[in-house]
Amino acid sequence: MEVTTLARRATWTGGAVQERLRRLNLITTVPPLAIVGVLLVVLTARTWWHVVLQVIGLIAALATAERWTAGDFIRVARPCVAITAAVWLAGALNDDSSSFYGLCVVGSFTIPPLPRHRIAALLGLAVLVAALGASNPLFFHDYGVGRLLQYVVIPAVSVVVSTAFTFVSQRLYDLVAELEQSRDREAELAVIRERMRFASDLHDIQGHTLHVVKLKVALAEKLLVGDVDRARQELREVHTLVGDTIVQTKELAYAQRRLNLSAELENAKNLFEAAGIHVRVDREAEVDARAGELLGQVLRETTTNILRHAQAEQVRITLTESGISIVNDGAQEGGLPELNGLSTLRQRLADDGGELKVEQQDGRFLTAAAFPRREDVR
Repeated sequence: MEVTTLARRATWTGGAVQERLRRLNLITTVPPLAIVGVLLVVLTARTWWHVVLQVIGLIAALATAERWTAGDFIRVARPCVAITAAVWLAGALNDDSSSFYGLCVVGSFTIPPLPRHRIAALLGLAVLVAALGASNPLFFHDYGVGRLLQYVVIPAVSVVVSTAFTFVSQRLYDLVAELEQSRDREAELAVIRERMRFASDLHDIQGHTLHVVKLKVALAEKLLVGDVDRARQELREVHTLVGDTIVQTKELAYAQRRLNLSAELENAKNLFEAAGIHVRVDREAEVDARAGELLGQVLRETTTNILRHAQAEQVRITLTESGISIVNDGAQEGGLPELNGLSTLRQRLADDGGELKVEQQDGRFLTAAAFPRREDVR
């Protein structure tokens, strides 16, 4: 349930954030462009033909801007470039210097998202704007500085400047999008970690129980010949153990499982004695509540490992206020065995500020887990 909730939350959050970013871009981009376009129509259009040309260019510019905020502008940008280029040429031939506005806006949105050759594309667009604007002095046979500035220099420079501003906005948008993708990946990692934790806990429950059941059934089989009552008692304990495991599995599935360290100590003691292992428990202090559950998991995992992998005759368990240590003899010769359950627990303890130590020397195996004491933390 927790894993599913995390996955749904990550998906929903990612989509919601993307939609908020789009709305923000829409609000901060389209209205200012529309206001500037309308002001140009009101202030510079001298004929109805000028009004028609500027309105067509403005519509194409706003359509491109709206699609740009949605991340789907390529199919709109290309025809809009052609339309606004035609509008600028018609405006230049009709002595309307404001008709370049649409091409300036469309070009500034089209170039920054290009994967490569953006500088070359920008220079090409500036040259195109200048060339189309140059048709005005050629058509009117007036090569004065005023017309060249009005129809060639100013439009070309405006395209470069507006594209630069759009490029900065695009980079900011990309950075925010990357940040959101990073957050989505973190959410996915959280889901994976939760699955691993669930699998580890399930392994602790089922693996531990199955091994104990195997041990008790073998013991009961031996006792059937000479001690039937003791065999019945072992089988009843197996039945109780299986029932407890079913309950613990349900609690794990609904995130309600909590280990009781005292119960785990008693359980470990009974298991070792049933296996013919002498066990000594030194309880020097009550364990801090925040550490009890993880220490119980360490004790359970270590008990299972001893029963599975060691030929132990003696086990000593020492409990302090903030830690536990389990020492057993009968460890196999050679290097440290690979104990995946303890490796997982080491990481979980480290995440909670604790430390797990595993050592093997002279046939003795030590597993020790500890948390900082309260006065040490202060």
